Amino acid sequence: MGRMRVSTRGDYACRALLSLALHGGDTPTSVRDIAERTGLPQPYLEQILLALKGAGLVRSKRGVGGGYVLARPPESLTLGQVVSAVDGPIAVGDFGEPHEGGACDHEGQCVLLAVWAEVGEHMRAHLDSYTLADMVRRVTGPATLAGPLSG
Repeated sequence: MGRMRVSTRGDYACRALLSLALHGGDTPTSVRDIAERTGLPQPYLEQILLALKGAGLVRSKRGVGGGYVLARPPESLTLGQVVSAVDGPIAVGDFGEPHEGGACDHEGQCVLLAVWAEVGEHMRAHLDSYTLADMVRRVTGPATLAGPLSG
């Protein structure tokens, strides 16, 4: 079965934004500070932050005291949006599209392709059910206040 996982880029992007949500507020945080707090390599982090900026999830401020701030409140940022911003749509491997109304080239292929597509959609919906604010609560608050319950 295909890769049913969030990529390293998606993971790093979520960690970077969580760090901004925990510390930033309206004060820009430098890439170096984010790298120190998250333990992520700075050059890689810079690429990811540029992608997040391009997607409108963070804003950057240049010059002295410059750095990154969240462009939106953590309540309105979902993990699904963050992952899409750096990775594009979540796909369960690259198996192509199910044939529309036509015959399958190979036995069972269409049925399974449709299921893999569904699984990818479920994962996206699940990631979209968690906001950055939920993650902040998980880090800072008692476990009883943790975001959506995993079933």
